[in-house]
Amino acid sequence: MGEQKIEGILVVNKEARWTSHDVVSKLRNILKIRKIGHTGTLDPLATGVLVTLLGRATKIVQFLQEQEKEYIAQVCLGISTDTFDAQGQLREEREVPRFEVADIEKVCRSFEGEIEQSPPPFSAIKISGKRSYQLARAGRSVPLKPRRVTISQIELLGWKSPILRLRVVCSKGTYIRALAEDIGQKLGCGGHLLSLRRIRSGEFSIAQALTINQVLAFHKKGILH
Repeated sequence: MGEQKIEGILVVNKEARWTSHDVVSKLRNILKIRKIGHTGTLDPLATGVLVTLLGRATKIVQFLQEQEKEYIAQVCLGISTDTFDAQGQLREEREVPRFEVADIEKVCRSFEGEIEQSPPPFSAIKISGKRSYQLARAGRSVPLKPRRVTISQIELLGWKSPILRLRVVCSKGTYIRALAEDIGQKLGCGGHLLSLRRIRSGEFSIAQALTINQVLAFHKKGILH
């Protein structure tokens, strides 16, 4: 059979442990089309909205990539890791003070607006032709140049020591892992990203997203075309 003419925008609800490339590969296998892209990488730890573009829709990827993102994040205070998330190796452990909610909110609000953010050493940024995470794994971690990003809003949804639950609205290129690290450092006890769920990318929300199993089921029924 030839390649099917399925085109358009498909919002996927990415599962944990999958890379964004894994999602694209699974869609290619299900839909039997090769030309598929996405509008913003999610780390394997993260779940939620991954906007994929099928066929000729890949031509608008650069426009959709620029749209703001919205996340629900859990940050574990007191433990810092080399990757800034729960998948990394322990770097430092400190006691978590008895914070008042107002103290945490004040620190979170200090990151709102246009800021200079240093990307995590374990990232896909290229340095002299090699990915930063490749250098970090080889013990050759190189400080990455800070990048200008915009965090429109950080809302504290919950605090039960040592876990913060945050809602973050931010621009393209913002590393929530780095934000978790920076919040922990500013609070004086360190911290890392425990979990992350993207609930919106531009105009596309989690309510519109399909799991890979749903995509498979709908495709078998001929609903996706």
